This record gives sequence, structure tokens and C-alpha cells, in this order.
Amino acid sequence: MDLFTNKPSFFTKKIITTGMLLLLLGMLFGVLGALQYVIPGLLQNQVSFEKMRPLHVSAALFWIILTSMGALLTYLQEHTGKKIFSPLLMQIQFYLFVLAIVLIFICYFAGIFGGREYWEYPPYISILIVAGWILLLINYIKSIKSIKNQPVYIWMWLTGIIFFLFTFLESYLWVFPYFKRNIINDMTIQWKSYGSMVGAWNMLIYGSSVFLMSKIGNNKAAAYSKTAFTLYFIGLFNLMFNWGHHIYTLPTHQYVRVVSYAVSMTELLLLGHIIYDWKKHLTVSQKFNSILSFRFLLAADAWIFLNLVLAIGMSIPAINVFTHGTHITVAHAMGTTIGINSMLLIAFVVDILYADQQKNKSIKKWVTIGFWMSNTSLLIFWLSLIIAGVLKAKWQMTTEPEVFSSMMAQLRPFFMVFLFSGTTLAFGICLILIPLLKIKQDVKGN
Repeated sequence: MDLFTNKPSFFTKKIITTGMLLLLLGMLFGVLGALQYVIPGLLQNQVSFEKMRPLHVSAALFWIILTSMGALLTYLQEHTGKKIFSPLLMQIQFYLFVLAIVLIFICYFAGIFGGREYWEYPPYISILIVAGWILLLINYIKSIKSIKNQPVYIWMWLTGIIFFLFTFLESYLWVFPYFKRNIINDMTIQWKSYGSMVGAWNMLIYGSSVFLMSKIGNNKAAAYSKTAFTLYFIGLFNLMFNWGHHIYTLPTHQYVRVVSYAVSMTELLLLGHIIYDWKKHLTVSQKFNSILSFRFLLAADAWIFLNLVLAIGMSIPAINVFTHGTHITVAHAMGTTIGINSMLLIAFVVDILYADQQKNKSIKKWVTIGFWMSNTSLLIFWLSLIIAGVLKAKWQMTTEPEVFSSMMAQLRPFFMVFLFSGTTLAFGICLILIPLLKIKQDVKGN
């Protein structure tokens, strides 16, 4: 018997497609930013690099936030077999986010800043995001009604929603003079909030991952298993304490570094184990019926392994001193954001927008081509950043380094590879998303 029969609503699909459009925009801004990196002064009078970078980062962040939110709301309705508690609150929440994103982009294009890294727009716009997130929390709690005897993904989603709200508010403590006066405390809180915020949206994504794996296998038992709840508690501990590896270079307490190092890798390791164990128990027909979602889940598993190897090295304080602030940090961020998070999110997108993955052979063909192109390009992209980071680390730790411009000239060949592979990566993502956006949705109501 099929345990997952409820259709997603019109508005949840609208949230997801908006996230997809933001990813396409983010890819465009990323390619243009890479061009500016290789050709200094490009578009300087139109959209300079200091504008292009936050445009790219914000589009990518809101792709993650909106798509994970849309997947959560879709899968929540599939889990309960009922509509969301208040479609009206969901619509208001969506429009608050859209208004915030539009205002953010307008500010960036106009050169109006005032925030911190990742949230570089004027702080008052964040009020819209906070209001929308509170509506999500209300809708979620009212929809699940009770947390007793719930599968692990219900707990993951609830934890992710609450902690994202907490850490997002925490990231704005700098607006108060009490926190802003002491630079060490200010930087510690700022980096701590960002590290924990990533853990919060990982909870949303990992919860949907567990749900999707249960759905493909048509078996909810795994979502009640000890292994799944171990992942939940490690993920919770991780988002609360693993941020310490962001502040190795700050003069803070030694125990913070020790605890963060101990927990930094556990979450990825266990998630990789769950995906690996899950795929072993699938039948051929289950893999075939959800072949595209299955591939993206496997791709995320491969990137978990690659990023785990890199992250272990980066989390060792003696190595972190060399890698901090180099392109190695960017490689880690790209491996996590695109290789793990985005591959998982695309698996949800394919499952929700293209439920019958054997029906339209043309869509399947283009998504498959895009899958291989994007993952191959991402691997080249990732390696070029690591090599450039190693060379920069060597330069910045040399007692008598050569001038900065000479070092950057030596890195130029790797930047060219970075530009080319980034462009083909963006093209591969387009081959995946555009056919899915063109699918006519047979969905009525909210």
C-alpha cells in the first residue's frame, strides 16, 4: 500500500518554483562574478563586484531557504494526509519573503548596504523575514498538533524552524551597542550565529531527506529507527556547538575549540551512513520509479564523503590557521551548498514537480544530462579552488611573501578553470531546472 498519497498544494509548489528561479539567478550572478574576478573592472559602472557578490550569495541563500520551506510544507501535508492548518498564513508568509527578496535586490543594485556578511542589506528588511518565519512556525505547530509518537523528520523540521529563527535574530545582536563595543565578543557571536544557522537549515533539509527516502522505499519504519533519531540528536548537538571551528583564529576559550572539533564531522558522517544503508535495501522497481530523485540523493552522498575529507582537515586548528580566509574555505562552502544541500533540494524538487519520473522521456533525458554535467563541473570547480587555496595559504604564511598582485597572477590559471567549470556547472543546473519549471502542474486550490 502506498503510504504517501497526498498531492502537494498550489502554493507550496509556488514557493518551490520561486526558489528554483532564485537558484538560476544565483548561477547567473555567480558566473558574472567569476568573470569579474578574471577580468577586473568588468561591469564596474553597472554592477561592480561588491554588488555582484552579495547578489549571488543572497540568491543562493534564499534558494536554500525557500526550497527547503516548500519541501517541508509539501511533505508535511503528505505525512498528515491533510491540508496545511492555514493556507492564508502560508500565502502571507510567501509574499513577505518575496517582498523582502525584491527589496534586498533593489538595495544591492542601488549600492545600499548596512548589514553584515551574508545579510549585507539594511537590517530593517529582516523584519519581513522574521515575520514570515514566525507564521511558518505557527502553521507548522498547528498542523502537526502533537509531537507524540512522531517520526524523526517531524522533530527535525520543528527544530530547524525554531533554531533558524533564534540564530537569525542572534545574528543581528550587533545592532545593539552592548554587543558591538567589544570586537572579540561581536565576532564570536556573529560567526557562531552563522555556523548554527547553517545547522538549522540542514535540519530542514535532512528532515526532508529522511522523508523522501521513506517515500521512495514506501516504508516509514526507518523514520522511527534508532539510527534516524541518533542523526537527529547529533545534528542538534552539531548546530548548537560545531560553530567553534569558525573562531579558531579568535582568542577565545580552548574548550570551545575542542568541543567543536569533536562534533564537526559527526553529522555528515551519520547522514552519509543513512543514505548508504537506505539504498542497499531498495528494490530495483523502487529505484526505477524514482530514478532521478535517487540519483540526486546518491550524488549528495558522494559529496558528503568528499566534503567530509576536506572538512576534517579544515577543522584541525593547526591546519585551520593556514586555510582560514583562503579559497579552500570557499571550496568547502561550495561543496556543502551545491554538492550536498542543493543536490538534496533538487531531489525534492524532482520528486514534487515530476512525480512520475518515467512519464516524460524528454524531461528525464535533459535532467540526466544536467545531472552529470553539473556534478562533473562541480568536482573540477571544487578542485581548482582547493589548489588555489593551498597556493594562497603558502603565500600568506611565508615570512617574506611576494607582492599580492604577483601571487594573484600565479593563481590566474586556476581562476580560468574556476570560471570555465563554474559556467558549465551553471549550464548543467539550467538543464535540470528549466524542464522542471515547464511542467504543467495539475494542482488546484491553496
